Amino acid sequence: MTIAQVAKYQKGESTRQSILEVAVDIASEEGLEGLSIGRLAAELEMSKSGLFAHFGSKEELQLATIEQARGRFVNLMFVPAMSAKRGLPRLEALMDSWISYAKQEVFRGGCFFYAASAEFDGRPGPIRDRIAELMREWLEALERSLAMARDEKHLSPETDPKQLAFEINAVLMAANWSFQLFEDGSAFKRARTAIEDRLAAVRIKRRKRA
Repeated sequence: MTIAQVAKYQKGESTRQSILEVAVDIASEEGLEGLSIGRLAAELEMSKSGLFAHFGSKEELQLATIEQARGRFVNLMFVPAMSAKRGLPRLEALMDSWISYAKQEVFRGGCFFYAASAEFDGRPGPIRDRIAELMREWLEALERSLAMARDEKHLSPETDPKQLAFEINAVLMAANWSFQLFEDGSAFKRARTAIEDRLAAVRIKRRKRA
């Protein structure tokens, strides 16, 4: 590849990333079905033909938008939490990251994946399949964190990571729903309290030294 070709490719990739950043925010507010070449062209004041050069179809645009949202989610959620110590500290850091991510409205319309899941959960096809894969990744990450906390003897050996991950995710999704629909500023405080109470029930109590 020549220098000119490399430069052209890099410029194209930069433009594509800029387009997708806007697409993610539109989709978080209006849904992935509300995202179209025409809608995006109007938002960006670009020609439809210019956008077609980057995305050949609406489905391709939707899938690329999902991947862009995943990148934003991973960078803001998992990267900071991974610096915490193994076990309960890392699990708590993950919860803090999620609450901060949703509360700060990293996506204009709230949690992108909560909205996309609700939009496509009953609609078979590539979009639904990819959303399901990514939500499964999130649940499995929660399960691993809980299993690690159990293995580090921070949580009871009877702790069921899969069950507890389900419960924690349900609380977080409910908090996002309440925050978005009712503009409930206390939703994430309530979520934190519910999760802390649930973890307290399975946390191993350390005996104080005499």
